[in-house]
Amino acid sequence: MDSRFYAGNRQTLYDTLPDGTVLLLFSGKAVRKTADEFYPFYASRNFVYLTGIDREDIALLAVKEGGAVQETLFLLPPDLLAERWTGTRLKADEARRISGVESFASRGDLPARLTALLRTGRFAHAALDLYRYDPSDRETDGILAARRLRTEWPALHLIDVSRQLHRQRTIKQPCEIDAIRKAAEITRDGILAMMRASKPGLYEYQYKAEFDYALAQHGCLAPAFPSIISAGQNNFCIHYYSYTGRAEDGDMILNDVGAQYDHLFNDVSRGFPCNGTFSERQRRLYTCAYNTSQHMFSTIRPGMKMADVDRLAREFNFGQLKALGLCDRYEDVGRYIWHGGAHHVGWDTHDEVEAEIVQPNMVFCVDIGIYCEEWGIGFRLEDNCLVTEQGCENLTAAIPRTIEDIEAVMKK
Repeated sequence: MDSRFYAGNRQTLYDTLPDGTVLLLFSGKAVRKTADEFYPFYASRNFVYLTGIDREDIALLAVKEGGAVQETLFLLPPDLLAERWTGTRLKADEARRISGVESFASRGDLPARLTALLRTGRFAHAALDLYRYDPSDRETDGILAARRLRTEWPALHLIDVSRQLHRQRTIKQPCEIDAIRKAAEITRDGILAMMRASKPGLYEYQYKAEFDYALAQHGCLAPAFPSIISAGQNNFCIHYYSYTGRAEDGDMILNDVGAQYDHLFNDVSRGFPCNGTFSERQRRLYTCAYNTSQHMFSTIRPGMKMADVDRLAREFNFGQLKALGLCDRYEDVGRYIWHGGAHHVGWDTHDEVEAEIVQPNMVFCVDIGIYCEEWGIGFRLEDNCLVTEQGCENLTAAIPRTIEDIEAVMKK
């Protein structure tokens, strides 16, 4: 991404803030795993969306006063001993090139700088990212800062910018769409590698190793999210991460995977028989999912309600299952359809957006899952849908998805 992309995202946010506002945002810190070991650091997605910077313990302070905005990035200072252990710290020149921010200060100076600003009495508002997925989640730096501000500056009006950022992330810009396309190409290589390696007796962790290796050849050192790769009965755990099962002859392999490119994610599911040939029952169920997916890509267009995307997928899939004699009443479809049929994707795998009406340049997943326990067959067919001015485009159509294409790949 060009620094102008991130600067534009910040400007859009600044335009929504009232005059006399101090904006304070944080990249976050690594979570301790055990003893002196930490989990790999994962930056706040909103912070990355606004700055392009995914380094630990960085802060952005922006002051809006008199219609103008002054912004400063607070970076960790050079520390030769710390850098010997954990690598070179981000320098101002690099941060400027990535983010487009021109002013920098040491991270340790932030508390004094913030206090000095608030003491002037010129600022009535403080804006922070206060989003938390669940009340039980650990408190972020933004939430901790808000608590301190409420105590030390009780007259200050706090603004949560997370909802505005979710609105901004809803409609993807051309460079974001390009990045998602590139991520889809990388994901395709990973899924093809699993299909080509597949055979009865292969362990789930071996499928995962094939996928991870293919991604690494593109410089994608970690998938967009923990890969879901399962075989046989393990397919009936929707979010399965054990990778310890073994594919037996006749099992379906379920994979729900994605790559990342330039901070953007994609999310794709393919189901295929481990022996390379669909059985009659597998063929019948896969055809239900494929027909439903095709129907949705011919139906989705601007102006639809987002809730209708999920409803229509469910209803059409029910019709397919009913034709097979698996269920007679719509009320029984929950025996075979266990999850929703659509979710947004981009900066997160389940992207945090605000979307009630389908609009051009939204990107979301069309996710058709069928879980037939009495037949021992569970899988999903999930693709990434880009909404266009007149309809939509399947961004992951090049990843084999018909029975004929899957079997042809696996025979090689």
